Amino acid sequence: MAEITLVEAVNQALAYEMQANSDVVVLGEDVAKNGGVFRATVGLLDQFGPERVLDTPLAESMIAGLAVGMAVRGLIPVAEFQFMGFIYPALDQIINHASRLRNRTRGRLTCPIVFRTPFGAGIHAPEHHSESTEAYFAHTPGLRVVVPSSPARAYGLLLASIRNPDPVIFLEPSRLYRYAKQEVKNDGQALPLDVCFTLRAGDDVTLVTWGAMVKETLAAADTLKQAGISVEIIDVATIKPLDINTILASVEKTGRCVVIHEAPLTCGVGAEIVAQVAEKALFSLKAPPERVAGFDTIVPYAKMEKYYIPSEKRIIDAVNRVMEFA
Repeated sequence: MAEITLVEAVNQALAYEMQANSDVVVLGEDVAKNGGVFRATVGLLDQFGPERVLDTPLAESMIAGLAVGMAVRGLIPVAEFQFMGFIYPALDQIINHASRLRNRTRGRLTCPIVFRTPFGAGIHAPEHHSESTEAYFAHTPGLRVVVPSSPARAYGLLLASIRNPDPVIFLEPSRLYRYAKQEVKNDGQALPLDVCFTLRAGDDVTLVTWGAMVKETLAAADTLKQAGISVEIIDVATIKPLDINTILASVEKTGRCVVIHEAPLTCGVGAEIVAQVAEKALFSLKAPPERVAGFDTIVPYAKMEKYYIPSEKRIIDAVNRVMEFA
């Protein structure tokens, strides 16, 4: 098995599935000749040709609408938006058409599309390049929202998303693209959607997170371990539909819960998780659940973004608060 980065795992999964299924088509801005802004699709044009790897105009609504048409006619499009901040013109097609097609046709038609996009801050990008707006899509019935946090999960979850008969928003944490390498077997084995992954077992507090924030959460857990605090870490992975049972089982064991995400605090996915924990595990809680999140501001430019992204210290402070609650 080769050690590869997260972005290389995305490329490997795309190539595997395109080889295995001739209906899979990749499209987006600069995905063909240039291999994508982060090189996630590099080499696919040479391997599969211009009929299956398509450069599109700079028109996100058109990309999404074209993908819906392809899906209706039997293809499996994987459409890339260069950054999550560019996805807003496509909301009409994604929310009003892709997500509703199964319901609108009473199951006669499905819409097997993967909408891929990098998301999150931490790469010193300008405005509209660092958003984390996963909650927009998690609020929409008919969409799956999937977020890998490692090369192995990127490979397995992308394969599962392409094979899924309904539309998937596949969010790739850009600051993890080349952060670390991991051995990934290119065997076509998908990982399950709609389940959380327990990254570390613990007894004192449950930390729930996803995407790039897994990095800071793991670092915080290492520091807390030295202080004698045993942390359980859950990587949500599929934000919608949410595997709340895995989270509840952990909270019932630890009695404490901290949710960490990069998106703004208000109306974030963390609020939904905390609400369900409060509703369904109230009598297991030893302290009120906490959220550690981005601020209710526009993501700042490069010099300030490190203050926006939840830090290891903010996570540790939240854990200490729930541990000291009496």
